[in-house]
Order: sequence, then C-alpha cells, then structure tokens
Amino acid sequence: MSERVRNNAMYSIPDDPELSTYRFIIVAAKRARQLQAGARSFLPTTSKKPTVASMEEVRRGLVKYDDPRRDALLALPPVEIG
Repeated sequence: MSERVRNNAMYSIPDDPELSTYRFIIVAAKRARQLQAGARSFLPTTSKKPTVASMEEVRRGLVKYDDPRRDALLALPPVEIG
C-alpha cells in the first residue's frame, strides 16, 4: 500500500494549513490554461498533460500569484478580547 501512496503523491494536493486547497486548485487550473495556450513550462517535464505540469509548478512555488483577500486580512490590526 505504501507503494501506491508514494506513486500518487505526485498528484496530491498539498496539505498545508497556510495555503488553501481551493486556492491551489484555482491557481493550478489557471496555469494549466496558460500551458494549453502555448506558454512554456517552468519545469522540464515528460508529461504531456498541462494539468499535471501546472500542479507540480504550483506545488514547487514556481507560479507566483497575488491573493488580495489574504493580504487585506493580514493588514488588519489584531483584535483584543476581554
């Protein structure tokens, strides 16, 4: 069973509390559309599927993106309770 988990790890969504799974999927999907439109991949890949390449690029942090909602929340002052 560990062999199957290891093989599927390449296609898994990162489980990082700092990063949203939803955000990962949206960024990877937008990057896959760019690759389908002819953009060059940041990684040398043997996969012909743009979705696989885009997920790996996002997982490695090669795709830069802005999250204005997160930035706005981080800019708010801390709330005191009590």
